Amino acid sequence: MTSPIKTTAEIVEGAAMPRARVVHTTDCAPTPEQQPLPKAVADKPFEQKSPAEWAYERLILYIKNFEEQLDNNHEVAMGFTGGGAGVMRIEGMGFYAPDVLTFYGSDPSGMKTQQIQHVSQLNVMLRALPKDTNQPEPNRIGFRLAADLEEA
Repeated sequence: MTSPIKTTAEIVEGAAMPRARVVHTTDCAPTPEQQPLPKAVADKPFEQKSPAEWAYERLILYIKNFEEQLDNNHEVAMGFTGGGAGVMRIEGMGFYAPDVLTFYGSDPSGMKTQQIQHVSQLNVMLRALPKDTNQPEPNRIGFRLAADLEEA
């Protein structure tokens, strides 16, 4: 079998296009798979990113999208599967190329927590937790992380 011949422009365009797809059972707000990548993310070809950097950027888009759907009484938290780690209120997130993601935060009782995870083991569930009653506004880590992507 032979593969179809592509022009240089088609190859470059194909590399720049995110490959994502989603189907929902009901009408809902657009999800990250349905939205264009932010310019700063799209400007660097994914072939030049480590698996950790690429996972970090996409996870930010999911967190920000999740937060956009929350009311002012809730904040984003994440649960980790495959263990008794429980739920973590997300207070920070980073990556260490080529293959490690790090999550910083606190558990529902306020204890400081940190999760260090290899990209091959990434399996995160986003959850809504009530915000601290002592703070007037919920923390929106997804918006801070997305702004940082644009500045990078």
